[in-house]
Amino acid sequence: MKKIIKNGTIVTATDTYQADVLIEGEKIKAIGQDLSDVYAEVVDATGQYVFPGGIDPHTHMEMPFGGTVTIDDFESGTIAAAHGGTTTIIDFCLTEKGKSLKSALEKWHAKSEGRAVIDYGFHLQVVEANDKVLEEIPTIITEEGVTSFKVFMAYKNVLQADDETLFKTLSVARDHGGLVMVHAENGDVIEYLTQEALKAGNTEPIHHALTRPPELEGEATGRAAKLTALANSQLYVVHVTCKEAVEQIAEARSKGFSVFGETCPQYLVLDQTYMEKPDFEGAKYVWSPPLRDKSNQEVLWNALKSGELQTIGSDHCSFNFDGQKDLGKGDFTKIPNGGPFVEDRFSVLFSEGVKKGRISMNQFVNIVSTQAAKLFGLFPQKGTIAPGSDADIVLFDPNQERTISAETHHMAVDYNALEGMKVTGQPVTVLSRGQFVIKDKELVAKPGSGKFLKRARFDSALAEEQDKVESV
Repeated sequence: MKKIIKNGTIVTATDTYQADVLIEGEKIKAIGQDLSDVYAEVVDATGQYVFPGGIDPHTHMEMPFGGTVTIDDFESGTIAAAHGGTTTIIDFCLTEKGKSLKSALEKWHAKSEGRAVIDYGFHLQVVEANDKVLEEIPTIITEEGVTSFKVFMAYKNVLQADDETLFKTLSVARDHGGLVMVHAENGDVIEYLTQEALKAGNTEPIHHALTRPPELEGEATGRAAKLTALANSQLYVVHVTCKEAVEQIAEARSKGFSVFGETCPQYLVLDQTYMEKPDFEGAKYVWSPPLRDKSNQEVLWNALKSGELQTIGSDHCSFNFDGQKDLGKGDFTKIPNGGPFVEDRFSVLFSEGVKKGRISMNQFVNIVSTQAAKLFGLFPQKGTIAPGSDADIVLFDPNQERTISAETHHMAVDYNALEGMKVTGQPVTVLSRGQFVIKDKELVAKPGSGKFLKRARFDSALAEEQDKVESV
C-alpha cells in the first residue's frame, strides 16, 4: 500500500517546511511538492504538523515492583503511547542475581510478543558485574540488538548495584559500543534517612520526598559522571529532576565527557506539594526520584533548551491507586513507585514547551524523538522524516485543546497524575512503518502489529551531532 500525506507542514529537528510525503510499504519513499501516485491513498494533513513519531526511551510495562506489577502491559501501554504520538518505546528488562542476562530478555520477549501496537526495544539492567555477566554483554549487543544497560544507584537491598559494578559495566560498554544508563540517587543514605523517618513515626507520602533530597541525586549524578570520565565511557542519566543533577551533567559535558541526561514531563509541570494531598491522595505522586520544589521546573526547561538535557522519557510505571498505591497506607516505603505518563509526554512537551515559548518547534522534535533515536541506535531508521526512514509519522493539530483526565485516557490505570491539566495540541493520526495505528483519534491497529527493534551500537559522533546543530 502507498500513501501520500498532503498539505501538512513537516517538522524535523532541523527543518520546518511544507511538502508532501510519499510512503511505500514501511518506508518514506519521497518528499516533495505536488507528489502524485494513482495507486496511493491520499491523507490530508491541512492545518497539521507532520512530525516524526515520538520515541519514549523510558517505560516500565508489566514490571514487578514491591510485591505487585505495573497495571499497563505491552498492549494497553503501547495503545496509550500511540494515542499520545509515540511510535517507539524502549522498555526496561529487570534481571536477577545469579541468572543470565539472556534469561531476562527472554522473559521480556514473552511479555511483549504479539501484544504491542507500536515498535519497541529493550534496555537491560545490570545488577552484578561478575565475569559471566561481563562476558555476556558483548553477545547481548551483537546478537540480541540490546545496546543499553541500566545500573541502579538506589533501592538498597533490592535493585541497587555498587560502584564497582557501575565502573565495570562502563568499561565493557566503552569497548563494545553500549550505552550505560543510571538511576542516580545515593541509595545508602536514602536507606538511612528512610529508617530514621519510620522510627520517628513519619509515614505519610510526603516523607518519600523528604528522605530522598535533591542533594543525593546531585551527588550520585556527579559520582556516575566522574566514573564515566575515568572509564572514558558513555553515560545516560535517566529522569533528572533537579538543579543539583543538571549542574553535574552540565559540568561533565563542558569538560568533553560523553554524559547525557533525560527528564520527564512530571518534573516539568508537577512539584513536591502534590505529595502533601490529604486522604493519602499524595500516594498518586510517589515515584523516584521524587517530585521537587517548583523552582526546579524552570531549571529543567532551560536545560532542555540549552542542550544540557537531551531527551524526555515518560518513566511510565503505572500502578492503580486502589489496590496498589494504597498498599503503602501507614508506611510510605510500601507505596509502589511510579506514575502514568506514556500517553501525555508528547502533548505536555508541546503545550508547555513550544506553545509557551520555552523551546522551539525543532527542539521539540529533537527532544521528543530525534535525540533518543541517535542515542539508542535507531537513527535514521527512526526519529526523522527522510527518504529511506521508517514511515513513523504523527499528524498533529497544534490548536486542538483538551483536558487530561482518567475518564478519557487510554492507559489501564485508574487515575491520571495530570488530572484536569489543559493542554493545547493533540495527535490526530499516527502511522507506524506506514500503517495507521491511530486514525482520526481512533485506534485501528491490532495487538502484535508492533515489532521488536534490534538496535545499533552507541555512536558518540552521532549522539553529539544534534547538539551542535541546536546550539548554532
